Amino acid sequence: MMRPAPHGYRMSRLSCRAPGALPGQKVFVMLGDMGMTRRPGGFALPSDHMMLRAVPERVRSGQISFVVANMGWRTHEMVVLPLGRGQEAGARVPGANGRVGEAESPGEVSASCAAGEGDGLKPGTVGWTTLDLPAGRYELVCNRRNHYADGMHQPFVVRR
Repeated sequence: MMRPAPHGYRMSRLSCRAPGALPGQKVFVMLGDMGMTRRPGGFALPSDHMMLRAVPERVRSGQISFVVANMGWRTHEMVVLPLGRGQEAGARVPGANGRVGEAESPGEVSASCAAGEGDGLKPGTVGWTTLDLPAGRYELVCNRRNHYADGMHQPFVVRR
């Protein structure tokens, strides 16, 4: 599905997989945690290192199926957010709850071993969704508490 994890990231074994016949172009997203041990409460501190990596990073407009694998040990999610003119990925300012605004999101993957929205992708699970995205600049993010600030974001381009 993807390249090996970067040095220092521990990977969970996947317990499920997405259906093989998803429509449109496929984008594979890997979520992970770097060099961490379990903490009580399971939430991230603002100084933890995490990753979100999507392949490919550029697709044509139309139907796009995101297949998201949580290879880490924490619960994660993947939210698609449009980038405004002059806005860069990673520049959003999280609120007091450690999350960024999602009001303009066209969709997300946060259901374990299922499509669409849920309570988050549990460790070692896969989720998926198919969105019809117009051309534009987007940012893929994990919007769990402090995960965005800890590096879980990537620019994503949809071209004509």
